[in-house]
Amino acid sequence: MATHYTGQAVRYVVVFFVFSATWRIASSVTRYSIPEEMQEGSVVANLAGDLGLSANTLVERELKLDVIHNKQYFSFNKETGELYVLEKIDREYLCPMKTIFLSSCLLKMEVTIKNPIRIFNIELEILDINDHAPSFRRETMHLDISESALSGERFSLNNAVDPDVGANSIKTYILSESDHFNIEIQKGSDGTQYVDLVLRKALDREQQTVHNLILTAVDGGVPARSGTASIIVRVLDTNDNAPQFDHQVCSVNMTENSPIGTLLLKLNATDLDEGSNAEILYSFTLYTSEKTQDMFSLNQNTGEIKVKDVVDFEEIKILEMHIQAKDKGHQPLSGQCTVMVYVKDVNDNYPEITVKSIRSKVMETIPIGTVIALVGVSDRDSGDNGMVDLSISEQLPFILNKSSERDYELVVSEFLDRETVPEYNIILTVTDRGTPPLSDNETVTLELLDVNDNAPEFPKSFYTIPVMENNAPGSLLSSVTAFDPDFNENQYLVYFIVEREIVNTSMSMLFSINPENGDLYALKTFDFEREKEFLFHIEARDSGVPPLSSNVTVHIIILDQNDNTPLIVSPWRAHGSVVEEVIPRSTDKGHLIAKVIAIDSDSVQNSRVTYQFLQVPDATLFSLDQYNGEIRTMRMFSYRDPRHQRLVVIAKDNGDPALSATVTIKLSTVEHVVKAFSETSEVPLEYDIFSDLNLYLLIGLGSVSFLLLMTILVTIVLKCQKPKPTKATPPCRNSVVSQRSSTVADSTLVSNDAYWYSLFLAETRKGKVVVRQPIPKSGGYIVSSIPRSTGLTETSESAASTLQYSK
Repeated sequence: MATHYTGQAVRYVVVFFVFSATWRIASSVTRYSIPEEMQEGSVVANLAGDLGLSANTLVERELKLDVIHNKQYFSFNKETGELYVLEKIDREYLCPMKTIFLSSCLLKMEVTIKNPIRIFNIELEILDINDHAPSFRRETMHLDISESALSGERFSLNNAVDPDVGANSIKTYILSESDHFNIEIQKGSDGTQYVDLVLRKALDREQQTVHNLILTAVDGGVPARSGTASIIVRVLDTNDNAPQFDHQVCSVNMTENSPIGTLLLKLNATDLDEGSNAEILYSFTLYTSEKTQDMFSLNQNTGEIKVKDVVDFEEIKILEMHIQAKDKGHQPLSGQCTVMVYVKDVNDNYPEITVKSIRSKVMETIPIGTVIALVGVSDRDSGDNGMVDLSISEQLPFILNKSSERDYELVVSEFLDRETVPEYNIILTVTDRGTPPLSDNETVTLELLDVNDNAPEFPKSFYTIPVMENNAPGSLLSSVTAFDPDFNENQYLVYFIVEREIVNTSMSMLFSINPENGDLYALKTFDFEREKEFLFHIEARDSGVPPLSSNVTVHIIILDQNDNTPLIVSPWRAHGSVVEEVIPRSTDKGHLIAKVIAIDSDSVQNSRVTYQFLQVPDATLFSLDQYNGEIRTMRMFSYRDPRHQRLVVIAKDNGDPALSATVTIKLSTVEHVVKAFSETSEVPLEYDIFSDLNLYLLIGLGSVSFLLLMTILVTIVLKCQKPKPTKATPPCRNSVVSQRSSTVADSTLVSNDAYWYSLFLAETRKGKVVVRQPIPKSGGYIVSSIPRSTGLTETSESAASTLQYSK
């Protein structure tokens, strides 16, 4: 094994030779050592010279360099034979696990040449440089240390990490200056350093509650790198301070017969500790007599001393109390003080009230005159000072009846209502007749029990709920909620729909209401063209005994959607959607070719139909009125115009989105119109269907239809009285317009179409589609009414009718 140095690279070569009859392969291992982070283009070694190859033959022998890694870190200069860095190498990225175990980081390559074939194995050891600073896993470390901790106690700290190895790894730790702490570094069996925080001096929370330290980790690189972490030490309290009163001896003056509860004095003691060690409880010591403790109360939390019993100057003039303040520490500490009470003499006594009997709960329907309580009064004084009067301080529905010298009855004087006032606090005041007068009071609480005397109330007397048609079954329509001012079960309401049938259909099959909260739901999908409104009642009933109820009227209005396509009813089409018309070529300008009529069963807004040409061969020849659908000629036909014209008209409604229908009119022009009677037979079209509309709507529509029919009949009679034109050839079957001569075509078409359109409107309002068909050899038409497809399951024979008229 030989060793070669090229720059900073070190090479180790081991060569093996294998011979055969036709070829020879040489296998060798060459090792170099280079530092990481070398710049791109840096030459590692003259590989051709190290391998014993001539640089002039590298191209001819097809030298190939393969790096056994997912990145091509190195490349080979085939002209000079030098191995150079192609991409900067990060040792910690290339060998992350080897960094931890301090193993060497090798990058393997393979060099292949031909003529003869030889393979060389190359290993590059990537040496570490100090390119990473130490870092702590936690930038801030929190420690809680009791102030009672002893000197020398240790506390473990988080270690720092450095991805570098060897001398570039962590070398030592440094702690910021502190009077109470230092650190000790220990090494494990694998060389890892561990840091302990050591308490040098006892802590005192009352002097310093928090200590802020900085721990620095320094590596052994040149130059050295470092990382820091913050250590926050919170000193936990120990109960080492006793409570202290503001004054060791306190003096206070009081007047005899002071009211019970009078605040005499509020003591204050403080403790320098914190938490439970600073929480103080006040109490009497054994040096305070039982009589004094019976006359005064001490609040153990606030230190308030209040009058607990009557203090009579004639019995006692000076009182002495010994008070102790003790903290809540594990080993509690205490402090003491003495309170001297000096009683001032007043020559009077407060009157007293005694409630001997009381009914604290009564029904709200209790009769007037019922006794609620028996009250007694007394006064230890005599004469005028001992004479007392009892009264009620507010205007309440109660009065006091005096039953004896010292006894009173509290009596109901007015009717009570729990919903107005559920509870009464009756303050009874007793006053003596002394100078100055003294008084006392007593509060009597009276609770009224509920009686089911209020029916549920709806906020509205009438609900109008709009619902869009084609709604989803089960959708929430609205919430109809009532209120009951009663209490408990008298307040619990149940909602239900008052049953009502519409054409053998129960309202409970159309709507559902949640019995608990009044939410109203639709059970089916509504169709505006069939059902436009519903009117029913919802009842709310409470759970009282007996139950009370009320109802409200609900008006459901179905709103229209544009869900019906316009239906073209004129010109009539026997088969398919193509209409054939024949007109003379001598037709004048403005001649009515056809009138397109379309109807839409939606509401007024969605049923407004407009017309326009979808296809027209000559825009200068025909015009279309977008509102009435009339197709007229804009000029006379010329010899250049084709004899056959194809017009496509689209009828579009006003909905959003708009729906439409189309009709195709094949127009033929002839020199002379030959009229003949139609040989077609009548095909009666009548489907018996009668929508279950509202009775009032039927009556109104029937009246309008009757008046319109009468008007048409009168018009026909007047027309019949006019002189008849000379008999012409019977009309052609294909078109109404073709049945008229050019001289009378416009007027006849307009009159017949007007009658047809009026009759059509009258019948369609009844729920039918009217179809016009020629009667063979009769000179008239059969007008058949076809019920519109509404999806109803019931029909009525009276709804379908056939009308016939003569020309």
